[in-house]
Amino acid sequence: MKKIYFLLSIILLLGISSCKKSDGVIDPPTPVDPLKPYVPDNSFKVVAYFPSYRDPNGVADSKYKMITHLFYAFLNPNVDGSLATLEQPSRFSNVMQKARANGVKTGISISGTRSIFVEMATSASARKLFVKNVLGFARTNNLDGVDMDWEYPSTADGSADNYVLLMKELSAGSVRDGLKSEVFPSVDFFNIMVYDGIGWDKDEPIQHASYNMAVASLNYWLGTRGMPKEKAVLGIPAYGKNAANASKAYRDFVTANADVNLDYATIDGVQYYYNGILTTRKKAKLGQDRANGIMFWEFYHDDNGNKSIIRAANDELGRNYN
Repeated sequence: MKKIYFLLSIILLLGISSCKKSDGVIDPPTPVDPLKPYVPDNSFKVVAYFPSYRDPNGVADSKYKMITHLFYAFLNPNVDGSLATLEQPSRFSNVMQKARANGVKTGISISGTRSIFVEMATSASARKLFVKNVLGFARTNNLDGVDMDWEYPSTADGSADNYVLLMKELSAGSVRDGLKSEVFPSVDFFNIMVYDGIGWDKDEPIQHASYNMAVASLNYWLGTRGMPKEKAVLGIPAYGKNAANASKAYRDFVTANADVNLDYATIDGVQYYYNGILTTRKKAKLGQDRANGIMFWEFYHDDNGNKSIIRAANDELGRNYN
């Protein structure tokens, strides 16, 4: 039986909040050692997400050669630890099959409303059932891993402590004050979501995912918080936003004949800001030098031709995708 690995998506919030000491938190029992020792995968990663509402035919088969890991989004938990029915199961099967055929590691991304996660993680019995169901889903579908996308645990309501318990029990792990250092050993790698930050960079106030923001994020997680470099994966958006926070896929800018070497384009009189080819290559190099991978939200957003930013990232990294 293959070893299931676990990872967690992390949303970028650079502010540092003080952490309170929690009372009455009991660590879960030590799990039984597997028959074969688990060897962490410290290879460089190129991760992408595939949402359930996307048509798999909209992504060229050749694109799968450009990534190492693909996560289908999303599978939602219930408060009692059970799992909701997977959306678009035929698409899930299709995408996972294409990924495996190209040597890509596959996984499911677990998401849901914050209130559901908080209530579920508070209960030991619900956590236990959740772990059982997630592992069962992964094994039944022959997946390599699970992505946890809880946005966001917090120390303010104690959910950060419960999240540590949940991740230890699942052998997995998120965010600012909600991501405690105790989680680091339980997770194989962290996808750091460095986008949707309009107004963060004073030099580029309308750019939601500036290069400076990526540098600051890695400085925070690796420097201030002590996240191991080999577990850090830098997120890159395959979409742009305007001043009103409305989004467009990167492929839309290509279709509109925008100069994708730039980081902005005007469509129907509205200016959008995104990461073009040059910035994507620069971030890929940053991910190579400072972290151990890059991640894209999301796979479908990218262009299928020679203006693909995932292709550009691979070229910068010297990866062979033919």
